[in-house]
Amino acid sequence: MDKYPFLKKAGSLFKDCHVTKVGDLTKTWTGQTIKGPALIGAPLSKSSISHSGACFAPGSIRQALGGISAYSAELREHVTDHLYDLGDIDIHVTDIVKSHEHIYHTIHGLLTDQPDWVPFVLGGDNSISYSTVKAIAQTKGTTAVFQFDAHHDVRNTEDGGPTNGTPFRRLLDEKVINGQNLIQLGIREFSNSFAYEEYVKSHQADVHTMEMIREKGLVQTIQEVLPAVKKRADSIFISVDMDVLDQAHAPGCPAIGPGGLYTEELLQAVRFLAQEAHIAGIEIVEVDPTLDFRDMTSRAAAHVILHALKGIKLSH
Repeated sequence: MDKYPFLKKAGSLFKDCHVTKVGDLTKTWTGQTIKGPALIGAPLSKSSISHSGACFAPGSIRQALGGISAYSAELREHVTDHLYDLGDIDIHVTDIVKSHEHIYHTIHGLLTDQPDWVPFVLGGDNSISYSTVKAIAQTKGTTAVFQFDAHHDVRNTEDGGPTNGTPFRRLLDEKVINGQNLIQLGIREFSNSFAYEEYVKSHQADVHTMEMIREKGLVQTIQEVLPAVKKRADSIFISVDMDVLDQAHAPGCPAIGPGGLYTEELLQAVRFLAQEAHIAGIEIVEVDPTLDFRDMTSRAAAHVILHALKGIKLSH
């Protein structure tokens, strides 16, 4: 088509030859050995106890991520040279338990074959955490989870089965993780119950409410917790429920509310944790593009990924 130099592929965006976007560095995985971070989608939202279009989030987060510059002004280099995308895990049309099994077996199998892979899991609702953490714990040894969340997510399973409110109860009940190795950050006022607060306390989970974080600071809180965690655990997994952010910063979450974290606080914390040598991966859950405004929440999630990549880069 050299005869028509101004004719472009439909949907082509403006291209600046001096800007490298994350999308330019993202490659479809075709079975190569993976060393370091790579994306994988877990588009499940049927297990949500409220309306949720979180099944669309892997696509919206990828789109937001792909359009952002990969260059870090602080590092004075790109946060990654290449980023593999493994695609999406197949979700059963109606069976939630089967969907959880698909997620678990896929991540577990990939980690067994690709032990140097650091999964960057794009949810999906929070129910996927049961499968992702279980796969990590069974392949990476004793696992500590830093859970950024407004909610404890330890609802009983009798009332509704394995929902997006139950993953950490299932993990604790099945002893996949030890309560002391569950660090909950950002638990918000008027978002939980006495019974579930007592449950996490009975399992000795390390709970940090928004009031506590406002008093001390998020990164400082993590700095104080980390030395003891590293003595107990072989690996660290980061679970980010985007509703940990204040509703002004993340309107595209099913369970928004005031009084949450600011985006910059979350980004700093993720970057700090990702610098740890034994970081086993990160998941982002509870983004609903159907509720979002100007893709604010998907863009925030994309920046969480970028700051995790930056933290890993800083550690090398």
